[in-house]
This record gives sequence, C-alpha cells and structure tokens, in this order.
Amino acid sequence: MRACNPPDWSAARAELSDLLTSAGWRPSVISDAELALHEVFFNAWRHGDTLAPLVVLALAGHRLRVSVSDNSPVLPEPGLPADPLAVSGRGLYLVRALTHRFGADPRKTGKVVWFELEASA
Repeated sequence: MRACNPPDWSAARAELSDLLTSAGWRPSVISDAELALHEVFFNAWRHGDTLAPLVVLALAGHRLRVSVSDNSPVLPEPGLPADPLAVSGRGLYLVRALTHRFGADPRKTGKVVWFELEASA
C-alpha cells in the first residue's frame, strides 16, 4: 500500500539551495534547479513506486547534476502535454525546458532520472 501523502523533499531542496548558493550561482538558476528537482522527486514517488526517493547532488565546476532514484523500471517519456486542459502531465516537459540535459538510466532495480544544469544558465 502506498502512502497518500508525498514524502517531504525539503531536506533535498535545502541541500541543493545551500550547495548552489555557496558556489555563487544566481538565484534565478537556483530556482530553476529547485523546480526541476521537485518535479523529478515527485514523479519518483508518484510513478516510481518509491516512498522515499534517493537524491544525489553532484557539483563539478559550473555544472550541477541531480539524480533521483526510484523502484520502477519504466523509463519516462517526456513530451508535450497531450491536453492543454489536463491537470497533470507537464512535469518532465518543465524539467526539459529548465535544464541543459535530462535523461533516465535503467538500473538493476528501478531507474535513475537525472538532469544537468550549468551556472551560466
């Protein structure tokens, strides 16, 4: 049985914000990274059969890579929302629009959905 409420992502968001702020990233780029993280994190919970998605942040120079692991082997298929009046279905489209690179890699169990963002964005 899956929990009805999504897990708290505030620790991951705070860690991301602290990391990018200390590296001197612009607030607007930090906001883009936070929104992309929220979308990928929430999708891992909602569609990835994962109560507490694992988040890994990696900052190398001016490039951030955020990876979120879940338990589902189904890889995401981002595309334009099919119905403009739909209440959902825009999350991965937003991630793709806000970041420089986006993808998903299968794992033994589940997958890792990731995105990369550069400080110069």
